Amino acid sequence: MVGQPLDTVKVRSQIASPGTYRGPMDVLTRTVSAEGILALYKGMASPLIGIAAQNALLFTAFQSAKRLISPSTQALSIPQIAAAGAIAGGVNSILSSPVELFKIRMQAQITSRNSNSEVAKSKKLSAVAKEVYSTYGVKNGVMRGFWVTVMREVPAYAGFYTGFELAKGGFRTYLPSETTRNGLPVWALMLSGSCGGILNWLACYPLDVIKSRIQLSDHPLPRGLGGPLVLKYVSEEASKIYRTEGARAFLVGLSPTLLRAIPAAAATFTTFELVKAALDES
Repeated sequence: MVGQPLDTVKVRSQIASPGTYRGPMDVLTRTVSAEGILALYKGMASPLIGIAAQNALLFTAFQSAKRLISPSTQALSIPQIAAAGAIAGGVNSILSSPVELFKIRMQAQITSRNSNSEVAKSKKLSAVAKEVYSTYGVKNGVMRGFWVTVMREVPAYAGFYTGFELAKGGFRTYLPSETTRNGLPVWALMLSGSCGGILNWLACYPLDVIKSRIQLSDHPLPRGLGGPLVLKYVSEEASKIYRTEGARAFLVGLSPTLLRAIPAAAATFTTFELVKAALDES
């Protein structure tokens, strides 16, 4: 709920035609002016419904991947943590791909006020989901862009967990031992989580731009392999963006994304660590 408005700004920045907006603040002010402040929460129902299952799958996959990589109780190295995060990200794509597809299609519904200062109604999530499924089915509709989601999630969650563990290790090293005797304080966990969230997006952001464009479009995706990004449909979309908008298009919307990542990842990691510690003690 805290991060959704900035996520809407990010998505609308990514999918807008060149020259539509002057920057993230322009997206924000024009959205609120034309559609009202609640427009910033368009598409929130999809992640709100799916986020518990997504995080459950993500953290379970990460813990399982850690045991797979190192069955012993010995602490994992940073490269091993990155590998476990990458595996968890790939598994997480099973849920994150359809959840984000519906979210993006909701956020892309840009309406304006009429002469009576009323905003035209956007389609509800149920209507969007029904339309996608009935028109395109599961493979080409609900799961559209699954493999580009995998390509994004693998480096993203390698960075996510690496940033978190590196920050935690730094706090354990430099904080007084009496402070960390019973685990890191909440503020240190939150800062560590924020580091993970920032590294998450820095590791994958251009792929997120490509994914948003692919999941919003309706044209048939080219099949097969080809191009520098392996999958033909991903390489062709990347080439189209670069050819028509230039390299800067791959970073459009990054600033609100990083701002959103700070509280969102801090809350996610801190909650997980505190709940895990409580369960370990019970």
